[in-house]
Formats: sequence, structure tokens, C-alpha cells
Amino acid sequence: MPVAGSIVLVTGANRGIGRAFVDELLKRGVAKLYAAMRSPEKSDLPDDQRIVPIQLDLADPASIEAAAAQVPDLELLVNNAGYAGMSGVFSAESMDAARQEMEVNYFGPLQLVRALRNTPVCSAKGGIINVGSYAAYVTLPITGTYCASKAANLALSRTMGAELKRRGARVIAVLPTLVNTEMGEWHSGPSIEPSVVAIDALDALDTDLEEVYPGDRGKMIDAAYRADPVAIQARMSAERVTPF
Repeated sequence: MPVAGSIVLVTGANRGIGRAFVDELLKRGVAKLYAAMRSPEKSDLPDDQRIVPIQLDLADPASIEAAAAQVPDLELLVNNAGYAGMSGVFSAESMDAARQEMEVNYFGPLQLVRALRNTPVCSAKGGIINVGSYAAYVTLPITGTYCASKAANLALSRTMGAELKRRGARVIAVLPTLVNTEMGEWHSGPSIEPSVVAIDALDALDTDLEEVYPGDRGKMIDAAYRADPVAIQARMSAERVTPF
């Protein structure tokens, strides 16, 4: 689908990967960009008349319905907002972080796309980009419950694509490895820039790809995983194990 002249909604638009999507979409000539975030009054988005800030908290069902009602003309949805509690299954003090991860990373996007089912985004002229994580495939103990929520997000993206295929709508799952954002500060290893995620995801709209692994590093890791998933999982399982 063409990005130029389209009407787009980006969740988590104020920072990190979401902000990179905003910048790249403006460069590509969108007609209108709904920038969704929990606190629009605190954003520092570009001064561009195409940007329409809206309030959205993916952990709040009422907020999701209210935001969806404001975008009846939507053509492209970028489900980007995410949450990581940075805890393992047993090392966490409570279930709160795990529940928040599922609310923001799975239930929120699920409710949002259901609320948008009768808009152009779910039609032949529309498309959905779900920003997930390669953690959907490979589990790290230090982020164990986050990985579970991202696995759920990938499954959601796949079934969403299957259901919307008869309508002609595109659904793309974007599965980056470590990204240089505030959420990724816990890890000192190699990372990719948020702009790479946005560029590769939007470029995929002109292809038949259903899953995207941004950057050279993402493609390299995906190739290694598919060649020997057991070995890669064993390696990741031994990294940064948190005691309990």
C-alpha cells in the first residue's frame, strides 16, 4: 500500500521506535498522522500540521475505545507501544509487571484492532504494522514474562493477517532484535537504531512480506536461529539469569 497521502495512527509515538515511525512517515508524505500516547501534553513531536495528537493508554479499555472513535478515516495502523517489566518468572516480586506486559503488548493491540474493524485500515486499501520483538522466538530469563507477551503478540499478528486477508488488508509483524532505545538500555550488546526499524517496516508495505527482521543484524540472528533454534535458545537461556 502507498504511504504517501495516507492517514496513519502510531501508538507510543512520543519516543523510541514510535518517534522514528513519526519522523519517517512525515518524510514519506503522509496526509495525516494521529500520534497516540498516554500523555499528549508532554510530547515534543515536530511542529507539523499533519500531526494530530491523541490520548491512548493501551492498558485502559475505555481509553482504547475513545481513541478508536477519533480515527474513522484511518488507513494504516502502526501498533508500536510496548511495555517491559524487566523480570523473570520467579524473580519478580509480584504478578503486576507480567499482567501489565500482557495488557499493553497483547490485549491492548487486540482491543484496538477490533475497535477499528469497520475503518479503512481493515479494508483492501489499509494495513497494520505490529511492532513486536525477536523475543517472541527466543526467551531470555531476565525478560521472561516480556518474551511471553511478545510471543502472544506475534500469534495475534499472524491470526489477524489470516482473518484480514479476505478483505485485502496487509498485516506485517516487525520483529527487531535489541534496539537503541530507553527500553533497551539494560543490555550493553550490539543494537540497531529505531530509524532502521521504521524504514524496514514501511518498505515492507511494498512487498509480500508478512514478517520483517530489521537491519543486517536482525536478518543475521534470524538466519542463525532458523539454522539451529535449540542452540540459540540454549545460549540465550544462559544470559543474564536473575536469581530468585
